[in-house]
Amino acid sequence: MRVDHDPEALGAGAFYRLLTAVVVPRPIAWVSTLAADGTANLAPHSFFTVACTDPPIVQFTSVGRKDSLRNVEATGEFVVNFAPEELFEQINATATDFPAHESEFDAVGIEREPSLRVRPPRVAASPVALECRLHSTLVLGDCTLVLGEVVHAAVHEDAVVDGHPDIRRLRPLSRLGGNEWGTVGEVHDLARVRYRDWPPS
Repeated sequence: MRVDHDPEALGAGAFYRLLTAVVVPRPIAWVSTLAADGTANLAPHSFFTVACTDPPIVQFTSVGRKDSLRNVEATGEFVVNFAPEELFEQINATATDFPAHESEFDAVGIEREPSLRVRPPRVAASPVALECRLHSTLVLGDCTLVLGEVVHAAVHEDAVVDGHPDIRRLRPLSRLGGNEWGTVGEVHDLARVRYRDWPPS
């Protein structure tokens, strides 16, 4: 037996909590940006994925008009820093609603490093940084979808096995429902079946 939920009857807030409890796990874009005055902003966004492969475009959603969105609109650049398990507390701390003139890098004590192709800094301790230039934005109700073309990717050599980033070394965090966070559990390796090989033996 199922329990039915009507978004209109439930209300936006309650349905948001339902959606984020069932659309899981959600990877985290730890987005660094620069304000027009040069203040470096850093915030996690858990509505994040790949939007296109050629050209390489990633997307994150700003729920409401947050500093990340305003800065991207003003400068046209951002960096998606990988969110590893070992930086769990710092990532959570950068979700604090600091005023726009206060840098999360400084407030939380996060070391930064220069990017290669864009102006916003990277998180020095993050194993992967995707440097992006704004492709476009799309306003959807109370949210804004931000699409950025990846112009450079930097991957730490310690996270690479046989030339490829390894999930067991990256150890990504994900968001679940409520205040829950997820880590990598058991990893299964299963190749996709080609039609000419169907049915699988």
